[in-house]
Amino acid sequence: MAKNAVEIIICLILLTTIGALFSLNKAISALHLLENPNQDYSWLIHGFRNVFGYSTVFLPGYLIYRYIRKVNYLDKPGNNFFLTIIRKCYGEDELIDRTNTPSSNTQQPRTLLQDTFLLLLYFMGLQVSFLTWGVLQEKVMTQKYVDSYGTIGYFVDSQFLVFVNRILAFCMSGIVVLCTRQPRHKSPLYKYVFCSFSNILSSWCQYEALKYVSFPHQVLAKAAKTIPVMIMGKIISRTKYEYYEYVSAVVLSIGMLFFMLDTENDRKGSSVTTFSGIILLCCYIAFDSFTSNWQGALFKQYGMSPVQMMCAVNLFSCVFTAVSLLQQGGFVSSIRFMIQFPSFTIDCLLLSICSAAGQLFIFRTIATFGPLVFAIITTIRQGFSVLLSCIIYQHHVYALGIFGIILVFFSVFLRIYCGYRVKTLRKRAQSASSLKI
Repeated sequence: MAKNAVEIIICLILLTTIGALFSLNKAISALHLLENPNQDYSWLIHGFRNVFGYSTVFLPGYLIYRYIRKVNYLDKPGNNFFLTIIRKCYGEDELIDRTNTPSSNTQQPRTLLQDTFLLLLYFMGLQVSFLTWGVLQEKVMTQKYVDSYGTIGYFVDSQFLVFVNRILAFCMSGIVVLCTRQPRHKSPLYKYVFCSFSNILSSWCQYEALKYVSFPHQVLAKAAKTIPVMIMGKIISRTKYEYYEYVSAVVLSIGMLFFMLDTENDRKGSSVTTFSGIILLCCYIAFDSFTSNWQGALFKQYGMSPVQMMCAVNLFSCVFTAVSLLQQGGFVSSIRFMIQFPSFTIDCLLLSICSAAGQLFIFRTIATFGPLVFAIITTIRQGFSVLLSCIIYQHHVYALGIFGIILVFFSVFLRIYCGYRVKTLRKRAQSASSLKI
């Protein structure tokens, strides 16, 4: 008994914490205050309930982490099943060499032609997958569904859409991890929790925002995302950016601002931006910027492959959202909606496929070029999405919008050219210093 005391205490922490939080969540859900809340602040109540559901996973994990550190459980000799699981979740790989990552030692430096090809490939992959995803996202959250009896319904559970997207992405990445050769995984699993948590919250905020703001307003908010990404990069990983990167980010955001303001002129019938929508979009930008920078830091520190990152992040995203949906009864209501409106099921499946494919390109882009390049590509995609809308629905683009498009592409070419020049000058300086030695 005494021999397994630590394991018993860990199990008790897990069971009692989950039981207490689950019961508390059920009691909160039963309150009449939460039934049919006002539309203006319903997102706040739903968001609180979601986060409280996530705490059913997060809090037990945190308490176990504190306990095993206190008793030095990771240093315990042996290799039984329970200890192996704990080490996978919380232990650092003792063989990790932080100064010798796979990217720095096993791969040859890429040429400009290779960089250009990869950048174009990832750029096109992100555009195709997420442009399609954006169209479906707006349809699912804003358009009505009609069943065979003529009954009209609107889908409202944003968290279920997040779960559906993540479960397919997890399955796809898991198959790739199992069927292909991957580098040794060195990161403790708990480090994926943070970016998984911010990732599902950013997705949820994005879906919810469509209930309060028009599509151009949402795109306009996303356009300035490169600047928050740089701020998060400075805070999280102490990234040092060149002056031209700051200039290109500001020019790109200004160009997108001009374009969105100009194209919005002919959409007088769009929904009015509300204060709730502004808060949701600000939260989306903050969470999304944190996610990409945290993932970039993990890539640099542990050298995992993009598909390993995708698999681990989506694993925790599935756990978080599934636990929350079970506590709120979200699975039952969403499945009923799918049965009643089969066209919604098809849209959900297509939405998940586009999201999973897009995630593969996201992780490849962040691992290869960093979070800032990914943010720039994503920002350009926002412009394309509105431009596509202008072409399909014959919206007019005026002089200010054209000038904004020119600024956007100028900022992209400026960053590529300056980045190449800086790398070339550094190589010359290194060669000159080595010759002197």
